[in-house]
Amino acid sequence: MKFNFFLTFIYCFSIISCAQTKKEMIPQTYVAHKTTEIMTIDGEANEPAWEKAKWTHDFIDIEGDKTPKYITNVKMLWDENYYYILAKMKEPHIWADIELHDEIIFYNNDFEVFIDPDGDTHNYYELEINALNTAWDLFIGKPYRESNNPVLNDWNFTGLKSAVSIDGTLNNPNDTDKSWTLEIAIPFKDLRTAYNQDNVPRDQFWRVNFSRVNWQHDINNGIYSRKKGKDGKFLPEYNWVWSPMGVINMHEPEKWGYVYFSSNAADDETFIIPQDEKIKWKLYTLYRAQKAHYAKHGKYATSIDSLNASAIIIDGKKLELKLENHSMGYNMTVKSPFSNKILNLKEDGKFISK
Repeated sequence: MKFNFFLTFIYCFSIISCAQTKKEMIPQTYVAHKTTEIMTIDGEANEPAWEKAKWTHDFIDIEGDKTPKYITNVKMLWDENYYYILAKMKEPHIWADIELHDEIIFYNNDFEVFIDPDGDTHNYYELEINALNTAWDLFIGKPYRESNNPVLNDWNFTGLKSAVSIDGTLNNPNDTDKSWTLEIAIPFKDLRTAYNQDNVPRDQFWRVNFSRVNWQHDINNGIYSRKKGKDGKFLPEYNWVWSPMGVINMHEPEKWGYVYFSSNAADDETFIIPQDEKIKWKLYTLYRAQKAHYAKHGKYATSIDSLNASAIIIDGKKLELKLENHSMGYNMTVKSPFSNKILNLKEDGKFISK
């Protein structure tokens, strides 16, 4: 398996060193409508279905407290075979030089897609594409914050379709560009977990997020490159996202947005986040408190009180949380008063609903 271990270190370092914001981040929502049109993936998005689809709001800085320098928006659609994504990125200097599949695409300006179909934060997918339409796709067993986290860099979207159109000229520093548009079709069959599984999310939601990486650049002899500081190191990239994370780390899937795949053709349909999802957010707050407790004391807390956690109250209902420790870690369990399901969060961050 080909993988860049330096990249793993970067992600792990960021998880340890970057503090979580104290401001509550409410995930974004989007209703993706079903289309019966034959979609041509050419980066032009000329189909009437794209014309009818709504743009997301402008992307925000990943930490949620800054306005990005350039505007980014997305549209989404689906049919029985594909999940369609259209991204438009304002950019006065469109450049890219990575041409080899599965290289570290975010060393260029890029657009990134993160998908967790079942919302358990494990076994999710990442796709990165630059302005040359070069792709890097990965299957990630667990977020980088966990030990023994399998990352399959040689996993591929075998049926992926993507195309880029540029309003300007690629890799030409002698003019000012306007934007680049990326059109993507992700096959549902590439996301199956069993042979012949019907995983088309009809009238269901997936946890999804999008990120745009943008670098300051230098131009030397007519060639673009990432800008370096006085110390000779590359200046940090900008990370602009659809649903803000509150920390410079995309690999916290519990914070991603909600995409609802509607069979309804109505344009004004909205998606209401279920109450059970709000319970899940509270559980992950406690999960992060458990990680901090373990880092400080070398063991997990055995009671909620020792985590300095307040009571879980959702829509006026107080929930009774059980914390059970065992030799491998712990389970946090609560019965939802809204669905009567048992919601469980394990020490490795995996969420289970029964």
